[in-house]
Amino acid sequence: MKLGEGVEAAIHCAAMLAGVDGAATMPGAALAEAFGVSPSYLLKHLNMLTAAGILESVPGPAGGYRLAKPSERITLLDIVLAVEGREPAFRCGEIRQRGPVRLDASAYVKPCGINAAMLKAERAYRAALAEVRLSAIVADYVSEADPRSVAAGCAFVARYQRPQKVHPNQVPPSKSER
Repeated sequence: MKLGEGVEAAIHCAAMLAGVDGAATMPGAALAEAFGVSPSYLLKHLNMLTAAGILESVPGPAGGYRLAKPSERITLLDIVLAVEGREPAFRCGEIRQRGPVRLDASAYVKPCGINAAMLKAERAYRAALAEVRLSAIVADYVSEADPRSVAAGCAFVARYQRPQKVHPNQVPPSKSER
């Protein structure tokens, strides 16, 4: 199975946004710069994540993106499905019922064994992705990555995050509340 490059970019962006403070945002252009991808290409994927409720898009000159919910509540499956769609990777076209050796439809009462095997693998793959939380990926990275890489990523987030103005009667959400 081959996932599109957008999945990698989406996961990395979500992981970076997990480091944004409070109600702050990061502009899409900064996220594109961080990972060396085209801003217009990345915007398409950021919009998919926003439509899926993984990210929140804040409009305006000081706007940008932030996680729409805590990273503990975002799984890799959430991100993959937001970018790739909910359809299974394998879609049986029943080609066994085409061509010169096809038989009457009554010969095909049992489901296609190939389709059944592929759907079983898809369920296992999705179950494995559903077990991995974005928060765990970030925590593993922070604890296991080269400290220079962690420091560079944190510095990038600190440089590009945009604090959001909060109404005087409103308390900004903490990371655990988003």
